[in-house]
Amino acid sequence: MRIAALLVTLIVACHHSAFGGDVAAAQSVIRAQEQAFVRDDAAAAYSHAAPAIKEIFPAPDIFMSMVQNGYAPVYRHRSFEFGESKTDGGWIAQRVHIVDANGEAWEALYTLEQQADGSYKITGCSLLKAGQSV
Repeated sequence: MRIAALLVTLIVACHHSAFGGDVAAAQSVIRAQEQAFVRDDAAAAYSHAAPAIKEIFPAPDIFMSMVQNGYAPVYRHRSFEFGESKTDGGWIAQRVHIVDANGEAWEALYTLEQQADGSYKITGCSLLKAGQSV
């Protein structure tokens, strides 16, 4: 009985550790893209986009223009802090609390998908002013 309890504890601990590792990897990708935006490094920011995003925006400058025009709080902000995350298989949803350059609060929901090489790439970002609902 003790062995069974120990095995269950080890399995749960490994699962939580893997989950935490995946979330940390996803947050690292989001942070790297956020820092690329700060540096106006279109190529670096684009490198974190999933293949489906790259099909829609086939070049780094086109991608960067879309972010500048449609995601100003992501592109330029005062603060950018991670919130709740959820995983489902090879997918991660990560909330980010953003205060834009004008001091307004926003909530971003990033989605990431694990690639064949094990890395995570950003598949999308939904942005809402804080306090608004979908």
